[in-house]
Amino acid sequence: MAKRSSIEIAGFAHTNPIPAASRVGNMLMTGIITGTDPTTGKLATTLEAQCAHVFHHVRAIMQAAGGSTDDIIKMSVWMADRSNRDALNVEWMKMFPDPHSRPARHTSQAALEGGQLIVCDITAVFSEPSP
Repeated sequence: MAKRSSIEIAGFAHTNPIPAASRVGNMLMTGIITGTDPTTGKLATTLEAQCAHVFHHVRAIMQAAGGSTDDIIKMSVWMADRSNRDALNVEWMKMFPDPHSRPARHTSQAALEGGQLIVCDITAVFSEPSP
């Protein structure tokens, strides 16, 4: 049985004692990824900036875990106002430009806290198990 490893990245951390992600073998799951600025740690004030920061953190988590965004099989997204998916789709298309190679995605509306306009979590499967 593969051993679980916690994944942490610079510029993003939870306030509770949990990692940004956890990897066991070739599987990775994250906790909630927020739109905090990776430089300041403060939540961005616009949806566009929060989206950009969320996707920055996704890239960083995947790299820290030993993979890439190509290993993501599903992204679950929660938005304060789901009708504003255009801002989400801008970053989505940058990360996943090939319409024949995109992960599944589900976007829900939710009452988010503390000025959050968007959050997500991801599930990834790596081609190789963790070392």
